[in-house]
Amino acid sequence: MSGTSGTSGSSSGITSASSVSVDLSVVIPAYNEERRLAPTLDAIIDHLTATQAAATWEIIVVDDGSTDGTREVVAAVTARDARVQLVTGGPRNLGKGHALRLGVCASYGRRVLLTDADLAAPIDELELLDKALSDGHAAAIGSREAPGASIGRRQHRLREALGRAGNLLIRGLAVPGIRDTQCGFKLLDGDRAREAFAASRLNGFGIDVEILHHFRRNDWPVAEVPIRWSHQPGSKIRRRDYARVLGELAALKARSARHTLRHARPADVLAIITFLLMSVALYAGRWLDPNGRYLPDSLQDQNQWEWFFAVTANNVAHLRNPLFTNLQGFPDGVNLMANTVMLGLSVPFTPVTLTLGPSISLALAMTLGLAATAAAWYWLLVKRVVRHRGAAFAGAALAAFAPPMVSHANAHPNFIVLFMIPLIVDRALRLCTGARTVGDGVVLGLMAAYQIFLGEEALLLAAMGMLLFAAAYGLVQRDLAREYGRPLLQGLGIAALVAMPLVAFPLSWQFFGPQSYTSIGHGDHAGNSPLALLSFAERSLLAGDRERADALSLNPTEQNAFYGWPLALLALGIVVRLWERPLVKALAFTALTSAVLSLGPKVRLPQTDLILPGPWALLAEKPLFESVVEGRVAMICAPVLGMLLALAWERLAAAGSIGTQYIGFLAIALALLPIVPAPLRSVERPEVPAFIADGTWKSYVDTGAGETLVPVPLPDPGNAEALHWQTTADFGFRMPGGYFNGPFGEDRTGIYGAAPRHTSHLLRDVRYSGRLPVIGENWQAQARRDFAYWRAGALVLVPQLYDEQLRETVDKLVGHPGKWVGGVWVWDLHEGD
Repeated sequence: MSGTSGTSGSSSGITSASSVSVDLSVVIPAYNEERRLAPTLDAIIDHLTATQAAATWEIIVVDDGSTDGTREVVAAVTARDARVQLVTGGPRNLGKGHALRLGVCASYGRRVLLTDADLAAPIDELELLDKALSDGHAAAIGSREAPGASIGRRQHRLREALGRAGNLLIRGLAVPGIRDTQCGFKLLDGDRAREAFAASRLNGFGIDVEILHHFRRNDWPVAEVPIRWSHQPGSKIRRRDYARVLGELAALKARSARHTLRHARPADVLAIITFLLMSVALYAGRWLDPNGRYLPDSLQDQNQWEWFFAVTANNVAHLRNPLFTNLQGFPDGVNLMANTVMLGLSVPFTPVTLTLGPSISLALAMTLGLAATAAAWYWLLVKRVVRHRGAAFAGAALAAFAPPMVSHANAHPNFIVLFMIPLIVDRALRLCTGARTVGDGVVLGLMAAYQIFLGEEALLLAAMGMLLFAAAYGLVQRDLAREYGRPLLQGLGIAALVAMPLVAFPLSWQFFGPQSYTSIGHGDHAGNSPLALLSFAERSLLAGDRERADALSLNPTEQNAFYGWPLALLALGIVVRLWERPLVKALAFTALTSAVLSLGPKVRLPQTDLILPGPWALLAEKPLFESVVEGRVAMICAPVLGMLLALAWERLAAAGSIGTQYIGFLAIALALLPIVPAPLRSVERPEVPAFIADGTWKSYVDTGAGETLVPVPLPDPGNAEALHWQTTADFGFRMPGGYFNGPFGEDRTGIYGAAPRHTSHLLRDVRYSGRLPVIGENWQAQARRDFAYWRAGALVLVPQLYDEQLRETVDKLVGHPGKWVGGVWVWDLHEGD
């Protein structure tokens, strides 16, 4: 190698290291180490001579552009012992990484020891590293942070604090599980070390992280060994080097991301692309005209969610509190945190919402979110359950596109954008190993906090599913349960400590802030019928039965089971065939228990009048559970069935018999084909009246005086089109009524929509019945009080069913007829003042 100097022999007849097999190479980077290097070399030579007598070794000192007598010191030692070699790195200092790269690539050893010129870690600590390497590890690295480490002379407090902070960042971003990446005392497998350093690019102190990252990416095991260490004066590390390491870390992560993309398996890329195409196909009708199409099976939820995205963007743009607004529900307002506005999604989507509008923003969020959820389940299945990519794809597709998920895809992004749930499951499983309880606990806490801002009920259901699985798995694997229990509980405690400060204020606002409520009921029929678990959903492409699905569900967005009897039979067959596996037993228990809980507190036996108490009755009145739609618990079955399917698929793919494969895959096809989803129905949405769209309303409502515009009848969960008017007008006006969850009465029970007043209740009755009420002075006086409460500037009636009756009613309440303006009837409440 050019730039290398040394002798091929000496008076003692020692043979050149390059000509025979070398057992150990010691690589020392040196920059202006004239004073410290000679004692270090003497100590290493003495130790190796005493302990490595039966092995051949070499010492490689890499001069990194020294300006003192470093090279002369090495030359003097080389004259005595040819096993000490000098490699010159060039005329100027390029950094520790550059020096180590030259030295390792010039080495021949079966093992390579990296050590600093100051020998802060005594050379006799090599025996500890050597033992770890002999135990099957590819690298053994000295650690000042591992339990059992001994620190003699400590660094300055500031340097120590900067080092600890840097290590935390490094562990989180590049090499999880390693406490001390920067200690300069490392023993590596020679061939792997040369491969890693040859592939390295960093020249500074970040080289340690890059090499360890290379080992981790290739699944080469690394042991962290506690050692004795003592700070030596004359360190070459300066404060600016900490910033340089962070810059190198950023470059490393960017290069790692590019490497991952370049080396991603074609099957993985194909799976993600297919998930995206499946999601786009599901929403094809909506994407034909995102601003002009509406999903009718969403009922009024599309209007509501578009409003949620729009009001969040409006609050962010105007630096207002994102947890509250009085733009609807005036004057009381809406507790947005209590209405699951998905701040974790709607806030990041603010630029999209402000630029393209809430309709496109919501459509994009739901389409990408559903595909991302499928990709996350695929990642988890490949990592934890199966290796076969086809099996993982089938399982993830079922988990993300199962009938209940498609039902909620109409208008409930909080139940389909679940990409965090597989990540949370994986992190909880990592806690069980106890490898890095603190780090994994911190990450889990951050994940849980973020999921709370995506959907609390989804997190609660996921926690229920994980608890059921853990209980079942612990029963069948008691030894593992005892081993995993302690680190898992410790990690969960750390996660709670991390998450609570982040969510404490938003949750306190949700449960105790303005317009908070205690609980919200969903009626006596929110649980699933046993038949719903075996029937087909409305949007099943081949077997959908709208009439039957409607009879067995609350509405088209709450078809929370409907897995179909063929899939139930397939799942039963898989469980019986693979029953010997503890994983299958735990999955079966989780699915069966979730299905039974989803039946609700009262279970009506099909074809009879017999009603039995359901196990959900034990939870129905408990905090948090009291507001859950119990039928949704069956959604836990979707990923569980996906995992069972993946296990069966992988077993079939490995079967030696073509006949077995044919029968098995035919059974899977017959179970899945009936539940393949059809694209969601879409229709042309009602146009916003010109009165609103062209701004004519501004002539009737004095927003500066706090006046509101009042739609007739007031918007409610049955008709929330006025929310679309409001977003079209860029929230130029406030309005009473609306579609949200809020309190009612002294006990603050949750209801859908604003607390009714006499006039709003009257107009609602006319809208649904078409009957004209008798309007006298009492009703007129009550209307005036309600108009004043709402600060109404004008009332607006759009053509609709029973609009003649509504118009006549309002004429009498106001005392003068309305005027036809811009496609609506308008009553200016300033007239007659």
